[in-house]
Amino acid sequence: MRHGSYAFKTDIGMVRNHNDDKAQIAMNVNGEVFLVVCDGMGGAKRGDLASQIAIDTLVDSFRHKRKHHLVATNRSWFTKAAKKANSAIYEYAERNPEAKGMGTTVVCALISGDHLYTANIGDSRCYMLLKKNKLKQLTEDQTYVSFLVSTGRITEEEALSHPDRHVLMNALGIFPSLSLAFNDYEYHGESVLCCSDGLYNQVPLDEIANILSTDERCDQKVDSLVAIANSNGGSDNIAIALWECISND
Repeated sequence: MRHGSYAFKTDIGMVRNHNDDKAQIAMNVNGEVFLVVCDGMGGAKRGDLASQIAIDTLVDSFRHKRKHHLVATNRSWFTKAAKKANSAIYEYAERNPEAKGMGTTVVCALISGDHLYTANIGDSRCYMLLKKNKLKQLTEDQTYVSFLVSTGRITEEEALSHPDRHVLMNALGIFPSLSLAFNDYEYHGESVLCCSDGLYNQVPLDEIANILSTDERCDQKVDSLVAIANSNGGSDNIAIALWECISND
C-alpha cells in the first residue's frame, strides 16, 4: 500500500466566466490511488456538467474496482469506465438540446503497487517528477498541433504559438464512441501531477518542477501553482491534482 499526501483544486482563472474544470483524488480499499482531471468544453453549453459527470462516473467506478495485476486488465477497466462516462455525457446532451456539443478532456492516473497507469482523452496532462527536479510528461496531447509536431510539419517551438494550438482531436462525450490513450509505467514513489492546460500553458515546466520540489505541504504547492498561473495571466480555468508518496510498506 502506498502512503502519501495529496491535494486537488480548480480555479476559474482571471478571464473566463465559467469554471468548467474539475479535479479529484481518491483511494480505494485495495490501497490504490486515483487522480483525475477534466477540462469541460462548451461553457454555456454545460462544459461544467460534462466534466462533473466524467469525474463522478470515473471515481465511482474506481471505488468499486478490484485490484488487477495485469496491464491488459487495467487497460480494460480504464476503457470500460471511460465508455460509461462517455455514454452518460453523450446521452444527456441528446436529451437536452441546450447541452448539445458539451464534452470534456480527461486525464487519469492510477497508482497500483509498483505500477502507474495513465489514460487520457484530449490535452489535459499527467506528469511525473523525476530526480534532479525534472518533470516527465506521461501523456500525449490529442490536439491538431500535437499531430503536426509528430508528423514533422512544425517544430515544438512553433507549436507554442500556433493559432490552432487549442484545437482538440479527441474529447469525451462528443461522439457515441471514444478513443482512449493508455500507458503503463514503473512506479517507485515519485510525485504525480495531473493538470489542465490552464496550468501548463501559463507556468513554465521548470517552474512547476521547482514548486513541486519544495518542502511545502501538498496543498500549499497546489495553491502556489494556481497563484502563479493567475499572476501570469490566468487566461483559462485551472485544475490540478497532486499526489506525493511518503513511504512504501
